[in-house]
Amino acid sequence: MRRRALMAGVGALALSGAAATWMGRDERAVALVYRGPASVPGCPEAVAALIDTGPVALRAVFCGPQEKVPLSSGALAEAAVFAQPGGGTLREGWEHMRPYARAIREFTAAGGRYLGFCLGGYLAGATPGFALLPGDTARYIDTAGAAVRTPEETVVAVRWRNQRRHLFFQDGPVFRLREGGVTVLARYGNGEIAAAVARYGAGTVGVVGPHPEADRSWYRDGVVNPDGIRFDLGHDLIAAVMAEQTSS
Repeated sequence: MRRRALMAGVGALALSGAAATWMGRDERAVALVYRGPASVPGCPEAVAALIDTGPVALRAVFCGPQEKVPLSSGALAEAAVFAQPGGGTLREGWEHMRPYARAIREFTAAGGRYLGFCLGGYLAGATPGFALLPGDTARYIDTAGAAVRTPEETVVAVRWRNQRRHLFFQDGPVFRLREGGVTVLARYGNGEIAAAVARYGAGTVGVVGPHPEADRSWYRDGVVNPDGIRFDLGHDLIAAVMAEQTSS
C-alpha cells in the first residue's frame, strides 16, 4: 500500500466499437486500470506504465468515478484485464470498491484477468475483498519471521522464480492459498507467498504484495533498491497471467 501520495497472443479477444473509441486506432487489447479514491496518485500511473511496456500487447486505460471510462460491467466487457493498483488501507479501499465487487467477480469468472498490486492484492482476498483467490490474505509485517515490521516505505527481499530479488514494499500482503491450480511466482524470506497466479472460474488472477511497478520517483528518503530500478518482475507477472488464461 502506498500511504503517501507520489509524484510521479490475445488476438482472440476482439474489441468492440466502444473499446476502439477509448483507444483510437490502437488495436491492442484494453487493460482497465482503476484510478480513484481507492488508490493514491502515482500508483495507477505506475501500473499503467508497466502494462504499456510489458510483454503482452495491452493498452492501459484508466477507469474510475472521475475518469472518462467508468468502472462498470459494460466497460469491463470491453477489456481483457482489470488492474487494481496500490492505495491506502484495506478498510478504506474496500469501502470505495465494494460497489464494484460483483462486476469485477463476474468479469473475472467469465474469462477476464485481474491484476492486483499491494492493496489490489489485499482486495483479491475475502476478508474483506472481491473473494477472487482460493484463500485469503494477511499483512506480511505481522507474519512470523518477517524481515520488515513497520508500515514504512522500504525494500524487501523475495525469491522470484528461485532468484533472489528486491522490490519496493510498503505494508503489502502475503497470500494464504490452497494448493492446486495456483502458480507461486515469489515468496518472501520467511516462505510466505509474495506473488501468485490462480484461476477464478474461467478467468485468471495475478497478485503481488510488493511493488514491481515502482519507478525511480518512489525511491526517496534513503530507500534504495540494490538491484536497481527494473520492471522485469512486473512484466513476468503480467505474462504469467495472460499465459495461464490463453494456454487453457
